[in-house]
Amino acid sequence: LSTAQTPGGSGALRMIAETGAGSHGTAAATVCALLDLECVVYMGEEDIRRQKPNVQRMELLGATVVPVTAGTRTLKEATSEAIRDWVTNVATTHYIIGSVVGPAPYPAIVRELQRVIGDEARAQMLERTGALPDRVVACVGGGSNAIGIFAAFMDDPGVALVGVEAAGEGLDTDRHGAPLTMGYRAGVLHGSLSAIMQDTEGQIGEAHSISAGLDYPGTGPEHAWLRDTGRATYVGTTDAEALEAFRTVARLEGIIPALETAHAFHVALQPSDTVDLVNCSGRGDKDLAEVLAKLAQLP
Repeated sequence: LSTAQTPGGSGALRMIAETGAGSHGTAAATVCALLDLECVVYMGEEDIRRQKPNVQRMELLGATVVPVTAGTRTLKEATSEAIRDWVTNVATTHYIIGSVVGPAPYPAIVRELQRVIGDEARAQMLERTGALPDRVVACVGGGSNAIGIFAAFMDDPGVALVGVEAAGEGLDTDRHGAPLTMGYRAGVLHGSLSAIMQDTEGQIGEAHSISAGLDYPGTGPEHAWLRDTGRATYVGTTDAEALEAFRTVARLEGIIPALETAHAFHVALQPSDTVDLVNCSGRGDKDLAEVLAKLAQLP
């Protein structure tokens, strides 16, 4: 980092980040450990409880994990708290935002960083199969995981883009995190205009998902554009369906997927003649305690 990067040329040696599932926080903590930088990660208190392995990783790497106790104590509040920190300490702090949300140019910056996985996946599909997939399927919370894989295929009209949101306890309830699937229209959250769960007066609603990374009442603005133009389709997977997909993939493939990714796997596992490319957003070891407890409650 050069001193020219910050107002007044003071140098920004302090990094902050927000995280829900903990994967982005772990990545930020890893970079800061490598570069010997101070790292502060904001995380909702509820997410700290259900994503404990990633919290322990961040702390082991030297990061300070700050519990956020406001509101639902999840990703939305963690993002709000990180933005408050950033605007207060902008001369000495860089905000490493974790999703394609927030004020411009963050959604575009994060998309371009995340699209590395999309470019690699596209090249590998052509190398191994000689063809592109019929569908690219990815889970969507804030939307960085999905936009990263979608970006490489947007100009391929023969490839369908399918984003999978959290249907939570059901799309017919208010316990979900699916603003795109449910047709929510424009609202402002964290500095960007996008599809937001909100009431008629524009007050932000509360999202719900078994997965911390999908427990967010908005989404990246480019996802709203992809939905509205018809380039991408968005569907919902319930908590129960994600749990079953988690168990099925673990048994069939020996892959323990993140609960977020399990939402996408549920869609890909449905009977179909399509060749699907599914983007794995993270490891499921962080979710094992939560999943095992929930599976024990199922019939």
